[in-house]
Amino acid sequence: MSALERLKGGLIVSVQAWRGSPLDDPYVIAAMAQAAALNGAVAVRIEGREDLRAVRARVDVPIVGLIKREYPGFEPYITPTLAEVVEIAQAGAEFVAFDATARPRPGGVQVADVIGAIHAHNRLAFADCATEDDGNAALELGADVVATTLCGYTRETAAQPLPALGLVRALAQRGAFTVCEGGVRSPAAVRAALDAGAGAVVVGTSITNVDWLVREFAGAADRKS
Repeated sequence: MSALERLKGGLIVSVQAWRGSPLDDPYVIAAMAQAAALNGAVAVRIEGREDLRAVRARVDVPIVGLIKREYPGFEPYITPTLAEVVEIAQAGAEFVAFDATARPRPGGVQVADVIGAIHAHNRLAFADCATEDDGNAALELGADVVATTLCGYTRETAAQPLPALGLVRALAQRGAFTVCEGGVRSPAAVRAALDAGAGAVVVGTSITNVDWLVREFAGAADRKS
């Protein structure tokens, strides 16, 4: 069974930690990724070269790898250049997630260049999109997966309610393997995304971001006496 087929109809758990958190440690991230895999996740989404290597050593489910790297003067930061593609491929991820918006990238790199580099390393191109146009363009350029990851996180989509089920439907209707990512907070939302046509669903914060979860619960605690 191919890596793409292994995703179908399943849950992808994004295991990432806030910078500076005690959880921001490759050993911890790898342990959480392994726990996700053991409990039904069909894949994990992992950021950063060291975390990718640590997770690869502990799980045999597919990895959606990315590297967040900011370049002054440019908005894309999810695998924005070909250098990050190489690092992700070398770390053993089957999928390389990248910013698939039309926003300018360092060195004039285009979406087509990123997809070409991913395929040159025999990896699958996982296009993080904000709009239907992003997804359609990525598909025309050969992306293997289109995801709603950046919907709600760009200036033009900032007011978009999440999860972006309308975008899921639009991309799925093209016959694309579409992943719903962003704003999925409950099992019911996972089911709704799959019913809308998603091939798989990513959940991160609501499962693995302990810092965020504790703040949410602590904020609701009544400490008055």
